[in-house]
Amino acid sequence: MNKQRRKQISEVISRVETVQAELESLLDDVQGIMDEETEYRDNIPENMQGGDRYEMADNACSELEAAHETLDNAKDSLEEVVSSLESAAE
Repeated sequence: MNKQRRKQISEVISRVETVQAELESLLDDVQGIMDEETEYRDNIPENMQGGDRYEMADNACSELEAAHETLDNAKDSLEEVVSSLESAAE
């Protein structure tokens, strides 16, 4: 591989790492929202836990957890991309 393509790969890696940092920030944001919603759900009085408010909060918790997991998987995939690019540049 020539110097020019190595430089291009390096630039791509840098851009991917920027996206990874943004994903980390998004993961933190989603985690914070998920923690707040979980606390809200868990503090609904026992006699209201079969109601609509509880079900909506419980569903929100599940969806937030799924979103967090998907973002985390995307971050892991980007780590694989960086690893592959680094190998290609060797």
